[in-house]
Amino acid sequence: MDQQLIETVTRLVMEKLKAVEAQQPLKEPKLKAETRSYGSVKVWDHVASGREKITENPVTPVTESTARQTKPVEPSATGANGGRKTGIEKPQNKEQLLTLMKQTPARIGIGRAGLRPKTDTWLTFRLDHAAAVDAVYGTVNPELLKRLNLFSVATCVSSKEEYILRPDLGRRLSEEAKKTLHERCKYKPKVQIVLSDGLSSQAVDTNAEDTYLALMQSLKNLGIETGTPFFVEKGRVAVMDDIGEVLEPDVVVLLIGERPGLVSAESLSAYLCYRPRKGTVEADRMVISNIHAGGIPPVEAGAYLGNVVQKILKYEASGVSLVQKEK
Repeated sequence: MDQQLIETVTRLVMEKLKAVEAQQPLKEPKLKAETRSYGSVKVWDHVASGREKITENPVTPVTESTARQTKPVEPSATGANGGRKTGIEKPQNKEQLLTLMKQTPARIGIGRAGLRPKTDTWLTFRLDHAAAVDAVYGTVNPELLKRLNLFSVATCVSSKEEYILRPDLGRRLSEEAKKTLHERCKYKPKVQIVLSDGLSSQAVDTNAEDTYLALMQSLKNLGIETGTPFFVEKGRVAVMDDIGEVLEPDVVVLLIGERPGLVSAESLSAYLCYRPRKGTVEADRMVISNIHAGGIPPVEAGAYLGNVVQKILKYEASGVSLVQKEK
């Protein structure tokens, strides 16, 4: 990745955020508090040293400040997330256990109480599961869409329950949405950028802005034309096929919330496809996933996506077809 491009994009994003804070001194802090307060799953910081882990009291409400505190810990009944003693009282190879627990956020080395998990392990699991559910059923903060100047369209889904039970409806735009796109969007752009809540509204609230701004700046620096960006409510990945049918762009980039897990409920994915249409197979799509503070930093992801788009346009292909043409 071009280091100079990353530095330029980072600087521009920071300037943009400072400008927003200067214009809205009261609203911005409130937004940050809202977007970080729901969902208590902590991002696993794999870029930190092996001795530093995010800590959390499994029965104490976690604030933004406590979530960022790190300190050396021993493996515990809550896996890699805090505690003062090991979950396994007499491990056969303690050093190996420590090494494994430093390399993964999975719940290993937690021990057992008879045939059951220990109480703190079970409570932490329930807490993390609840945070994942909150991410799925939450809604994207309207202030974010307003700040990015994005209008919203809907899929054929009528409720969150239907969205979960009927993935096929989340892949299709409503007739009203198609009409809106015809009226408000640029037709046949080189690149069409779309945001969607998907399965994690928290991912969009937390990471979409930096990724989007970095991507826009990257495409501008590369001289690549973009269409009119917008937001799709309750969308699935394949909704990009319907968007391709309506607007006929060369490339669709969809920033969408990933299915939350028990490590992070705020992970964003970027799907890319060359001229998606009805009948597009999954092998023709590309994805950059794990975009969050403990994975790929949003600003770097946005800058990198610009390079991927440039490659897709050059070879007029994406997914497996792109790989074959590059050989």
